[in-house]
Amino acid sequence: MISLKKWNDLAGWAVLAVSLITYVLTMERTASFWDCGEFIACAFKLQVPHPPGAPLFLLIGRLFALLALGDVMKVAYWINMVSVLSSAFTIFFLFKTISLIAWKLIGKKPEEGSTADVLLVTAAAAVGALAYAWSDSFWFSAVEAEVYGLSSFFTAIVIWAVFKWESIGDPASGNRWLILTAYLIGLSIGVHLLNLVTIPALALVYYFKKYPKPGFLGASIAFLSGLLILGVINAGIIPGLPELAGKFEIFFVNSLGLPYNTGIAFFTILFLGGLVWGIRFSHRTHRPLLNTGLLSLAFILIGYASYSLVLVRSGYNTPINENNPSDLLRFVYYLKREQYESRPLLYGPSYVSRPVSQKRGAPVYAKKDGKYALIDYKPVYEYEPGSKMLLPRMYSSNPGHPQLYQQMTGVAEGQKPTMRHNLSYLFSHQLGHMYWRYFLWNFVGRESDREGAGILMPWQTSHSFPKSIRQNRGHNNFLMLPFLLGIAGIVYMYYHRRKDLLVLSFLFILTGVALVIYLNSPPAEPRERDYIYVGSFYIFCMWIGFGVMAAAKFLERVVRKPALRAGIAGLACFSVPAIMVARGWDNHDRADRYHSVDFARNLLNSCAPNAILFTGGDNDTFPLWYVQEVEGFRTDVRVCVQTFLGADWYIEQLKRKINQSDALPLSLDSGNYQLGKNEYLPFYEIPSVKGGINLKEYLDLIRQDNKAIQVPLTSGDMTSILPSATLFLPVDTKEVKKMNIVKSDLAPYLSDSMSWKIGETDLLKGDLVMLDIISSNNWKRPVYFSSTMGSSHNLGLQEYLQLEGYAYRLLPVRVPGASDGYVNSDIMYDNMMNKMQWRETNNPKVYYDDAYRGAPVITARLSFLRLAQQLIAEDRIDKARKVVDKAMSVMPDDTIPYDQISAGFVGALFDVGENAKALDSARAMAIRSDENLSWIKVKDNGRSRDVNTDLFILQSIVRECRRAKQDKEADRFEAIFKKHLVAFNVYGG
Repeated sequence: MISLKKWNDLAGWAVLAVSLITYVLTMERTASFWDCGEFIACAFKLQVPHPPGAPLFLLIGRLFALLALGDVMKVAYWINMVSVLSSAFTIFFLFKTISLIAWKLIGKKPEEGSTADVLLVTAAAAVGALAYAWSDSFWFSAVEAEVYGLSSFFTAIVIWAVFKWESIGDPASGNRWLILTAYLIGLSIGVHLLNLVTIPALALVYYFKKYPKPGFLGASIAFLSGLLILGVINAGIIPGLPELAGKFEIFFVNSLGLPYNTGIAFFTILFLGGLVWGIRFSHRTHRPLLNTGLLSLAFILIGYASYSLVLVRSGYNTPINENNPSDLLRFVYYLKREQYESRPLLYGPSYVSRPVSQKRGAPVYAKKDGKYALIDYKPVYEYEPGSKMLLPRMYSSNPGHPQLYQQMTGVAEGQKPTMRHNLSYLFSHQLGHMYWRYFLWNFVGRESDREGAGILMPWQTSHSFPKSIRQNRGHNNFLMLPFLLGIAGIVYMYYHRRKDLLVLSFLFILTGVALVIYLNSPPAEPRERDYIYVGSFYIFCMWIGFGVMAAAKFLERVVRKPALRAGIAGLACFSVPAIMVARGWDNHDRADRYHSVDFARNLLNSCAPNAILFTGGDNDTFPLWYVQEVEGFRTDVRVCVQTFLGADWYIEQLKRKINQSDALPLSLDSGNYQLGKNEYLPFYEIPSVKGGINLKEYLDLIRQDNKAIQVPLTSGDMTSILPSATLFLPVDTKEVKKMNIVKSDLAPYLSDSMSWKIGETDLLKGDLVMLDIISSNNWKRPVYFSSTMGSSHNLGLQEYLQLEGYAYRLLPVRVPGASDGYVNSDIMYDNMMNKMQWRETNNPKVYYDDAYRGAPVITARLSFLRLAQQLIAEDRIDKARKVVDKAMSVMPDDTIPYDQISAGFVGALFDVGENAKALDSARAMAIRSDENLSWIKVKDNGRSRDVNTDLFILQSIVRECRRAKQDKEADRFEAIFKKHLVAFNVYGG
């Protein structure tokens, strides 16, 4: 006969199985957008992703990639499975942890429990675990190749291990659990640092066990000790040990004249020797606490050793090798994430603070001629007196952020933000919008999957929303049931186990609110950041589990039989995870979704063979890395990431062959591009070259460090400048004609020099690199700009850009007035109609979220529209009709709703004689925009972007109907447009 405890264990495995099936069925079969493409590519070939890296995740991903059995099209599937399995086991350990604490709430050991007790504990654990399994944010990360699923697993197993340790009476056996916990923490460093924030709260568990009569002072000391341990690991071990080893290395090499790596070897022997001696000493002198502490440190270091992968693989100069951390000094730079902007935490400047001086900070070294040469100093800025403040929340160097700070806090132009504004931003945006909104998404309801979407309260019926929101798959109303059950669990713990409530409360705060304060988020992010805070959602789901026990307690007076009472409470509370999975399935089901990969393939197929393609970051680049590095698709195209072009390590990578792409031509040498050199070239017009400067000569002057184009900085150093707003580049027309790259009807525009206005703007090093590539290439390789980058990133070359699909090709042909490039209809038609694919984008059963409905869909529709318009202008109506039909069929309204670009197809449909389709599309868009604007006006949600989008759609429809002589329909649409235009003018005022 199965014991009562075994029933609880079997229930845990059943919960794991349910979670696993959920994630396998809803998992994305290929590389998702954002970091997934990068992680899959790096795991497949063990490369170096963005700092601070995730080496353990990559190693595990590499093992799973082997299950593809050589089929590169299955690699993404199996690496996604890392998140699936780790997330399912996260739920398993959550079940086990809730069970452990639930027995403490009951006041019995598991072997002492009755049938009713086991039933109640099992129901509580199952409800809490499944609530987390089907919570919005965790489910999202569980079905893609990101680090957050595996990171959550380590959080779950560490918390479980600590509570398991607490339940063990024998100190010797208990110490083994502490050492295991330390090892797990060390391993977690190789996935993500989020797990470390649990340490201070877990220190309280240790204190409460060791001191049966705890006090406030003791608990405070325990918590502060946990914070100290967190600081030691986060600053003293992770970057601190390599940094200290680096100092030894510089001393041994530069001062003692010894070979490279001598100092590192000496430090390693010294440190490890000291650690081993300490462990032996503590053992011989019978000091168990010291021995356990040193062994824990040793096992943290063993887990942290996964980072050796970064140094080893970077040394092999893999195709993806971000920051090139191939030596210890660059490794420290990588670990500290110094390529990213740092924001002040406790005291510092605000967005209006202006630096008045610059001092030299820590020195920067690089290997040179057997020594470590000093190449630069990290800048330390001094700000004007009185411009700093405590707990600065509003600081960002992003050009668009000051205006957003002002809008959010009401700070007038030129006014300095006060502490009131500072705290207003903290509570309204950072805590309110960037945390509590996410929390309520998971446990109350979510308005939609659109960026910036609000919460959905129980009393907000679907009829109060427009159809575009009602039919959005992210429109989930949980009726506040998970939230209320969690609150009930908190109240129940307060009356039955306050020490554990205190521990869980600190865990909740540290992984939520405290993380918000530490991250100090700017006013705008590239995407929603809810996945960062899943640790706090994990803790709340524990309370949801204990809410089952609260429900059973509530039923005590009504239902006398304990087993029946536990069963009723469990079944009733199971409605909480049930409603979460029922409402959340459709917006987490990623099966049959492939457009992230198709988008990358389409972008590469827009390029001629052996091309150089300039792209932006993240979604513009990571899918390209995936299809090239994993699927081996179009590896002849050299992808140049604009956000990295100013980094010396990336420039060096451009100078070598990668896959089938030869090294890129660059006229400037490494000295011109090294860190600290030519980072910023201010515009300073020199009268003698006001009319323009030869780009090749200009680059040559920079290479020579010529004083003719240099000015002094306030620091006393000299810097090169941009001496003219106009650049020109000589063109060998005979060679260009031989290449046959210019369309015959554009031949008259070909001249022996191309001249363009780059503008009275300062150049960054990345701009200089782009200009160098363009100049040195001499048209030998096709040069393209991704259309997703926007016109502000093409150096003023718009009139020289030929659109050939998803990318613009740079040609020595200027078409005056082509403010967004010009279309080569022949090449683009072949690319769009024959070389591109949009798998399942016309399948209404497949879910496409905001990441897909944004740039990928807009890029596709805009490319189709521009091609159709060009064909219409050339009077090639039959081809234009095929293009429009294709555009409308591969991305129909019922799968991916029409957007502002789709409004342009109304005119195209009229032009190709499809009047009925044009009017049907116009009516569908007009009705939707009318509903949206009416709702926005009533709700006052501040959705200015949505307002402008819908007004633009209505205005475009009116214009196209007027142009097509459809006056009756135009009058109807114009009345709607004017109604909202007037309403929002009055409303805005």
